[in-house]
Amino acid sequence: MKEVNEHQPQPQGLDRAAQSRRQVLALGAVATSAIVSIRPALAQSAASVMNCEIPVPDLARSGQYIAPDGQLVSPDTPGAVPPAGRPFKGGEVKAAMSGGTLPGTSYEQNQAYMNYIRRLQAGNSGFTCYASLQMPR
Repeated sequence: MKEVNEHQPQPQGLDRAAQSRRQVLALGAVATSAIVSIRPALAQSAASVMNCEIPVPDLARSGQYIAPDGQLVSPDTPGAVPPAGRPFKGGEVKAAMSGGTLPGTSYEQNQAYMNYIRRLQAGNSGFTCYASLQMPR
C-alpha cells in the first residue's frame, strides 16, 4: 500500500478544484449570514412603515382646510373639509388605499384627505411615510 505524502506536490488541476470548492463554501457562509441578518431588518422596517404618521395637513399649515381634490384652501371655501384631528398611521392609510376608509372620517373627508395624501411631495411632512407605503414588499 502506498503512503500519501502530504508534502508531495499535488497536480495543479486538483489544487484549483479544491480552492474553488473552498471559495464556494465561503461565499455560501457569507450569503447565509447576510440573509439571517436582513430578514429581521425587513420585518422591522415593514412594522415601522405601518406605524409612521401622515398629518393632514402638516403642522405648518394646520389652519387650512382640504378641498375635495386634496388642495389646501382657506376655511371659508365651499365644499372644503376641516383638517384631520390627528395624523393617520401608515397602516390606516394603506388600508384606505385598498378601498377602506380612514378612521373617524365621513365619505367627503376620506376622499379629500386621501387626495391630499396622494398629492404629497418631497419636503412635505408625511411624504416619506406615504412613499414607503407604495413600495412593493
